[in-house]
Amino acid sequence: MGPPRRTAWSEGVQRVRTAASTEPGRLRAIGAVLAALLVLFGAVSAWQVSERVTAADAVVDHSQPLSADAAHIYRSLADADTSASSGFLAGGDEPRSERRRYEKDIREASELLAEAAANSGGSPTARRQIAILNRGLPVYTGLVESARADNRQGLPLGGAYLRYANEKMRGELLPAARKLYTAETRRLGGDLDEARSRPLLAVGCGVVALGALGWAQRRNYRRTNRVFNRGLLGATAAALALLVWLTAGHVWARSGLNESETTGARSLQALNEARIGTLQARGDENMTLVARGGGAAYEESYQKQMAKVAGNGAPVDKDGGEGGDQDGGKGGDQEGGERGGLLADAREVADDRTGRSAVEDAQRAVRTWQQRHKQARAEDDGGDYEDAVDRVIGAEDSTRESFDAVDDSLSRAAAHEQRQFEKAADAGRDWFDGLVAGALALAVLGAAAAVLGIGRRLAEYR
Repeated sequence: MGPPRRTAWSEGVQRVRTAASTEPGRLRAIGAVLAALLVLFGAVSAWQVSERVTAADAVVDHSQPLSADAAHIYRSLADADTSASSGFLAGGDEPRSERRRYEKDIREASELLAEAAANSGGSPTARRQIAILNRGLPVYTGLVESARADNRQGLPLGGAYLRYANEKMRGELLPAARKLYTAETRRLGGDLDEARSRPLLAVGCGVVALGALGWAQRRNYRRTNRVFNRGLLGATAAALALLVWLTAGHVWARSGLNESETTGARSLQALNEARIGTLQARGDENMTLVARGGGAAYEESYQKQMAKVAGNGAPVDKDGGEGGDQDGGKGGDQEGGERGGLLADAREVADDRTGRSAVEDAQRAVRTWQQRHKQARAEDDGGDYEDAVDRVIGAEDSTRESFDAVDDSLSRAAAHEQRQFEKAADAGRDWFDGLVAGALALAVLGAAAAVLGIGRRLAEYR
């Protein structure tokens, strides 16, 4: 019998081994490996950059706007509750300005909820909170209308309806809005982290490809004494250009996105917390009077909210003090270990004079508000209810005037920080422009150059 017949696979392996034992065979193998490494480098770079571009787009176009909208929903609901109680305190002749403000807040909250529902597909938590808000908001507005109707007729039942509406807002709607804001802010943080993550796999592929090209050129020099192979040199230049572009582009994009967080996102979050605190305090202040002698719990809540907003330096339980530092600056730690509040935090993270100035205006307005509130409480505790109401909702020298000044200042600061965020985030995202297509193009050019360079060597054996 003759020797056993070999399979096609074994014959193919034998041919490869035989070819690899010759210099032309080795050169072909080297050319194939170099081309594969360069194509892999380009493909991985394009893939990882594409992921970061998608995340950066989400930051600018989706998650940050959704986070801002969620904060706006909370503020609109809280402000609507405040406007409803302010209108109620005015009696049957409710000011049209308060009515329009309430209706505007409810309309904005409803519209933003519809937008949030259309863009919350990736977050079960957000969907749940939106469902709670959509169910509860019509119930709340119905209670407010019942309170208004009874108040116009001078019926005491109107106060009970308004307190029930306030409980609905505080116990159900605002907690849901807070959870929605937290969920969207967490999504923003995740998108920022993904957009800033380092493309380590792509960089590693680039280093390996450059190393292989360096080895191939050194091998070529040792065997031929030729310093340069134009094809391999061109492939090395393409790989190095892509690696530098990838690394530098990511570093600058990361810098811009980091700046968007430090100069915009953090400031906006601090300002949102401060605005939420002042809105809750204003609502408590109004409800203290609506309760007509039974508002001790609301007054206690007001004091807690103002302590959070202005810090322990605020005149919460002291006579005559102004709270915070007297020059309108940072309400940080003072003598006796006093703690800075939400406004001090907002001023601390503001990165320029424009942002700090707006927060300082709010701090001064809060101190005036606290002084006027003490006067209103003195009137109410002394049995002069009508004067107390006038000090809270009157047109001049009232806590309403102070609250509006605080809210306007914080709104101005938030608008400035929003612009800062968008400018920095857009600048960071722009560094990714063209990198995906550039990675693929340079990889293909590099692979072609490597094949051509090896082809020049192979031609010498023909």
